[in-house]
Amino acid sequence: MPQIQNSMPDIIRVMVVAASPVIRMGLAAMLDDSPKLTVIKSLADIDSFSEEIVQLQPDVMLFDWNESNYELISHSSQFIFATIILIDELEDIDLGALLAAGIKGILPQNSAELTMIAAIEAVASGLVVLYPEVINNLQLQKESISHGKIDTNQIKTLTPREIEVLQLLTSGLSNKAVAQQLHISEHTVKFHISSIFQKLDVSTRTEAVAVGMRLGLIML
Repeated sequence: MPQIQNSMPDIIRVMVVAASPVIRMGLAAMLDDSPKLTVIKSLADIDSFSEEIVQLQPDVMLFDWNESNYELISHSSQFIFATIILIDELEDIDLGALLAAGIKGILPQNSAELTMIAAIEAVASGLVVLYPEVINNLQLQKESISHGKIDTNQIKTLTPREIEVLQLLTSGLSNKAVAQQLHISEHTVKFHISSIFQKLDVSTRTEAVAVGMRLGLIML
């Protein structure tokens, strides 16, 4: 019987990307403690070092996700290497967009050391790693579609957070007010509204609310 070849390298070469120097140093130190991993580079962001990333050819990228990174999900070339993201608010993510961008793992930022190391080893061997809460949020998105009888051939799925933002738009709240209500930044609110417009194929808040009501996404 032929033996199955294990594609995982003997030593997994990891690149750490985190805007915070404290988080960056902490992740690198934690991973270097594992005999199976070696951190080849720690970066503050992806955009500034995209050429260096290609040159170094990491086996896995561990990426501390934050609100300023949301626009990156549409740039799949950024994730040509197996990438795990650590994210604070799992409800904010659009799972389909992340997977389409080449993300191979999604974990909470407060994941335990053993969980992160196990996820890196799994992704390095070609697997996709999703934390249970990610699966639960995906199920909520599916239930929203089912409840509203949305034709998924016509629009993309709104995330639970985008539905919350859309609901608040019915009250005519400003971006600042929406941000205060949801305890997120105005930058994140702007991103969510832009995403809502794109997914619902509208260009104004009024149109978004009208379409949302018609699809059963929001209630007055």
